[in-house]
Amino acid sequence: MRSHFFAYISRMRFIQRWALMRNTAPENVQEHSHQAAVLAHALAVIRREKFGGTVDPGLAAAAALYHDASEILTGDMPTPIKYHNPAIQNAYKDVEAVAERKLLDMLPEELRAAYVPVLTGVDPEVERLVKAADKLSAYIKCVEELKAGNAEFREAAAQTRRALESYGLPEVDYFLETFLESFSLTLDELK
Repeated sequence: MRSHFFAYISRMRFIQRWALMRNTAPENVQEHSHQAAVLAHALAVIRREKFGGTVDPGLAAAAALYHDASEILTGDMPTPIKYHNPAIQNAYKDVEAVAERKLLDMLPEELRAAYVPVLTGVDPEVERLVKAADKLSAYIKCVEELKAGNAEFREAAAQTRRALESYGLPEVDYFLETFLESFSLTLDELK
């Protein structure tokens, strides 16, 4: 049996994010997923090392790598539309679930169980960290766009920062306090 699963996954690079906004640096889903994986891993490590948590950083990273995989089939729906009202949000969640199932069905039977936790999110604590990492990645994008002089991202940055602060996750607060300022610096300032 031939499987198209990884050929589809590789197409994440063709799905552009932030479609409703002018970008100084375009971002695709594959780039975003990599950053979200790095951030989810970091949040899980921070939770474990600083706050005594038990979330597996490897599982958090893997789940973040695949958290937007359904967009290969659905495309990226802009946040203002996706969360405009509960009916749209619920309908889109249903569409994402169908797309996730379709991706899982592309895998050989003997591999599917290994991909269920990263494609469909069965651990609620991992899901919370991946959601936080996803939002943190969006905030970093806003900070980088503002650094490049793109005021188009000003309100998105403010809204995203408020959302991050409202999560009540100490590892997110720690990341914001410890690491976030560096994203607004130039390469020379990072030395």
